[in-house]
Amino acid sequence: MPNEHDLDGALRVAVELAEWAAEAIRGGNRGGAGPVRQKASPADIVTDTDEAVERHVRAVLRREFPDWGIDGEEYGAEEGTSDDAPHWVIDPVDGTTNYAHGLGWCSFSLGLAEPDGSPLLGLVADPWRGEVFTAVRGKGAHLNGTPIHAADHTTLTGHVFLTEWAAHAHWPGLDALLAKLAERHCTARVLGSTALSLVQVAAGRATAAAIGEFHPVDGLPALLIATEAGAVAMPQLPSYGEPLLLVAPDAAAETGELWRTTVGAR
Repeated sequence: MPNEHDLDGALRVAVELAEWAAEAIRGGNRGGAGPVRQKASPADIVTDTDEAVERHVRAVLRREFPDWGIDGEEYGAEEGTSDDAPHWVIDPVDGTTNYAHGLGWCSFSLGLAEPDGSPLLGLVADPWRGEVFTAVRGKGAHLNGTPIHAADHTTLTGHVFLTEWAAHAHWPGLDALLAKLAERHCTARVLGSTALSLVQVAAGRATAAAIGEFHPVDGLPALLIATEAGAVAMPQLPSYGEPLLLVAPDAAAETGELWRTTVGAR
């Protein structure tokens, strides 16, 4: 496991990369996102910017941390030099559909995890608002260097719940969950970037956020940031493809029961 000095250095490099990536994302969008190419389905797309950002980030991480692994959205996994080496997770543009259509809600996501997937460091950058969310395990969460905390809300009523589709589709239990939220006068929003939606819980802007399928490349950094800000995660460390709920601590009992009776997750 990296020591404190290693993590401090990793965070410094991550913030520098976020600044570079934010400018690249904004610059790539000024004349439109360019060619859009289909991956697994028409709702799963990639742009030149996705690929260019990930290539640059990989090159810097490989130079600065040659022994550590890398797993990215566009170019897959590279193993570290030992079984106990940590690995980076990269989503160069989380919310590519928004980006490709000129909607200013996407993010750059970068994290560091232990071999078992436990998060060590998380960063999510919003290029359009100049916000960089960061966390190092055990050191709290920050927004542009200032500590942040989950909301002190005690109920969902009157507050905001963020979620995301599974690409273009609703995921199992989501419709029932949205109906129950409506009964509680809780406003649901689907904004189009998993990482950026999840960190809104860390900032206290949303009382809760949920996704139907956890993917480490876009979910792990935000998961650490939210929990370091005091949010409750259900489960604490989801497996790949498992549903994930993040919620302000004082609203966790109500929201957790609702989550169990609709999605069935624990």
